[in-house]
Amino acid sequence: MSYISQFIFLICLGVGAYLIARRIIRIKQNIQLGRPEDRSDRPNERLKTMLLIAFGQKKMFDKPLVGLLHFILYASFIIINIEVVEIILDGLSGRHRLFTPYAGGLYQVLINSFEFLAVCVIIACVTFLCRRNLVKVRRFQPEAHREMTSWPRTDANLILIWEILLMSAFLTMNAADVALQNRGEAHYAEAKTGAFLFSQFLIPVFDNWSTPALIFFERFAWWFHILGILGFALYITYSKHLHIFLAFPNAYYSRLEPIGEIQNMPEVTKEVQLMLGLASENGNGAPEAPAAPGRFGAKDVQDLTWKNLMDAYSCTECGRCTAACPANITGKKLSPRKIMMDTRDRLQEVGQNREKHGAAHEDGKSLFGDYITSEEIMACTTCQACVQECPVNIDPLSIILQIRRYQIMEEAKAPSSWNAMFANVENNMAPWKFSPADRFNWADKLRT
Repeated sequence: MSYISQFIFLICLGVGAYLIARRIIRIKQNIQLGRPEDRSDRPNERLKTMLLIAFGQKKMFDKPLVGLLHFILYASFIIINIEVVEIILDGLSGRHRLFTPYAGGLYQVLINSFEFLAVCVIIACVTFLCRRNLVKVRRFQPEAHREMTSWPRTDANLILIWEILLMSAFLTMNAADVALQNRGEAHYAEAKTGAFLFSQFLIPVFDNWSTPALIFFERFAWWFHILGILGFALYITYSKHLHIFLAFPNAYYSRLEPIGEIQNMPEVTKEVQLMLGLASENGNGAPEAPAAPGRFGAKDVQDLTWKNLMDAYSCTECGRCTAACPANITGKKLSPRKIMMDTRDRLQEVGQNREKHGAAHEDGKSLFGDYITSEEIMACTTCQACVQECPVNIDPLSIILQIRRYQIMEEAKAPSSWNAMFANVENNMAPWKFSPADRFNWADKLRT
């Protein structure tokens, strides 16, 4: 019977690993659809940013209570799953609590620590469920934000409930295990772990259970826990909770330039340098001609950089960006969170089309127009509030600016007031309609 169980476990583990690996490869390929961008400079500063933002969750603590609960949830869930190593080895070897003979008293300390953290996870998850469904924090409600449809809300609730069930399975598994040890049942008694910190309070629940029923429950909780973790790992590759893993590389590859500095288009910069005679020369002594850009700005996800696409996959849908956006606050349709969600949805669609129909397939749709409208991007004030607020250093403004550049430079659809400003900049080298020679006339009034 043990061999059958080991074989089933091996099959489950192999299938789970295969499905997760396939999803990881698909996500990587989708991100690589973006344009190249070098983010390999200043590695020490990048590492520091990653440790502060992703691991330390520095920005989350702008709201101390929420930040503390989120850190407890995140850190606890990661640490508790260290026990998965033992569960996997138990499943493959047919043993029970394989580490107990080698860890000695340390084993009791570790499991007690894991149980403490498991209870913390349950408390944090229940609190977050209450905030979303009872307190109804505004930034999570569809009445306030149209991108918060039924699926984003269901996704968030499902993950929280899933984590509660996994932690509950861990605690009840331990309680049933110790109850079987107390009865001297087979290999359970060999473990000799003794009662654990929190699960000991659940042991009386099993006093009137028959031994076969108790063994069945312990095995059920064990299988539910490990299969639940495999299912969880697979599910988050389809969910916003992918940020659990992508937050680290996303924070590492953050922009290190000052937050208000807007990047120029290299193609346009090169043209200006050529006009001013500042461009580098080729081997013949003539100015080096710039490569013709495929497109000014971005119409679809392939026109964005790989970092923009990683941002989309890293979005937590927390809504802090939208809650801080002055355009959204004043009732305009712009929502930085929706920009990121739309980018991710379109990227997923493009990836699926390429997988089904090949890389050359065109579905006649695009990010700008079919997902994101002109009204949204033109409402942006470029104030950088969304960039400042994001807890994992996502940059929605970069996507907004690239789409706006496409609309203006490729489709020539700029507001009339902008066209007047562009003309003034071109003719007068300033946004205002007066000659450069008159620029300092205001200073004449200061003369005495």
